[in-house]
Formats: sequence, structure tokens, C-alpha cells
Amino acid sequence: QVQLVESGGGLVQPGGSLRLSCTSTGDTFRSYTMGWFRQAPGKEREFVGTIRSMGGHTYYADSVKGRFTISRDNAKNTVYLHMNNLKPEDTAVYYCAAGTGIILSAIRGQENYKLWGRGTQVTVSS
Repeated sequence: QVQLVESGGGLVQPGGSLRLSCTSTGDTFRSYTMGWFRQAPGKEREFVGTIRSMGGHTYYADSVKGRFTISRDNAKNTVYLHMNNLKPEDTAVYYCAAGTGIILSAIRGQENYKLWGRGTQVTVSS
């Protein structure tokens, strides 16, 4: 069974940067649309961004656009979330998720992603 494992979380000061990684144990990684979601304390899980399987097109939530970048390395079965200019409101557990056959209008819907990692904590604080 395919598993997703996130890493790279931690404590960072406001304005700092982090890079999260999500590695898939399966051999069909390149066929997945890979999404990043986050859940802050007391809040619902929300869409952060996604990268498509074909073409590698990326889409982002308005709250992170211009600060976060998603990339993927299919040879390593890994997707990355590069986070710059971090703010305290970015503090959350970050999850990666994988899905197939997701149409463009549905990429922000977490219900469309069938595989999920366990998450990694990101804390932005001075």
C-alpha cells in the first residue's frame, strides 16, 4: 500500500524559511496530483497548494501565493513545499495528499485526495 511520509517541519522565526518534503513509498508517484494542506489549532484543515501530475502546473491558496512554492522530483518520489517569509499565522500541521483524476475545479477539495500523510508540525514564532 502506498504511504506518504512528510518531513522538514520545525520551529522557525517570522520571516524565515522552511522546506517540507513528502515522499511516497509507491511506484506510481508520477501519476498523482500532489496537494499540501494545513490545519491550525482550532481551525479546519485548509488547502495550501497543489502540483499536477502532468505538466507540473501549480496552484496556491491566496494566503500563501508568492511566498510558498511547490515542486516535485518524480525520480525521488518526492514533492516539496518551499515556504518563505513565514508568518505566525502559518503555524499549523502540514499534510501532503495524493489523488488521481482530479479535475481543475476540484483541486482545492481535500475530499478528492485519497492518500494522506500523517503531517508535520510547523511553528512560526519568535
